[in-house]
Amino acid sequence: MENTKRKGLLVVSFGTSVNETREKTIDAIETDLKNAFPEYALYRAWTSGMIIRKLKKRDKIQIDTVSEAMERMLADGIRQVVVQPTHVINGIENDQMIADVRMYEDRLEDLRFGTPLLTSEEDSAAVIEAVMEEFSDLKKEEALVFMGHGTTHYANSIYAALDYKFKDMGYENVFLGTVEAYPSMETLMKLVRAHGAKQVTLAPFMVVAGDHARNDMSGEDDSSWRRRFEAAGFPVNCVLKGLGEYKGIRRIYTRHVQDAIK
Repeated sequence: MENTKRKGLLVVSFGTSVNETREKTIDAIETDLKNAFPEYALYRAWTSGMIIRKLKKRDKIQIDTVSEAMERMLADGIRQVVVQPTHVINGIENDQMIADVRMYEDRLEDLRFGTPLLTSEEDSAAVIEAVMEEFSDLKKEEALVFMGHGTTHYANSIYAALDYKFKDMGYENVFLGTVEAYPSMETLMKLVRAHGAKQVTLAPFMVVAGDHARNDMSGEDDSSWRRRFEAAGFPVNCVLKGLGEYKGIRRIYTRHVQDAIK
């Protein structure tokens, strides 16, 4: 069906197989963007082929890859495209997504990219303010430990920089580490101990509270962050809330689209 709007907004996410968190995070971000930019037809693409295949098999839900979404937009008559990733950092997934979209550039009149969540210094401060709004009752003797994903990409350094910025903005008892890179769980354990925390609250620093949050962070396995902090003698509280659930975080994505359109 020919779309009456010639402008399209493509929201690109890694994706999640946990439907409950998708509704609260990816869906919520897309709804906010749809409401903020009504003149744009909204499209969705995910970058994880594994998750796309899983949803198709398990739930009979078809999610477009980036290339499929671009083909769909062109077929609908869309010729002006803004692409907004929900990625946290400018890592491997984001680089690949940009390369995939650029393959269609010569068939478009206008193509623009919004940036991932943590791109500028302004973003870092805004992200910290947005998440700390939610943890305003954090006690002095409590350590708030965020679990980021982590990557082999050089953009991974943003996690350590952001951990430092939490402290710089007055949040001495907030720590940010990653599942798959640096700062690691071992590093966080040393820092939390040195801080003298009496208890630990764990929360995902990922857009969705998916498998990593449910298994690697709060799972029953001895290798989960919760189990390891408990084994070290800390009472642990887990908050299964993805970044996409925070209103302040969604506002940042909206601002990134606005910046791309300007």
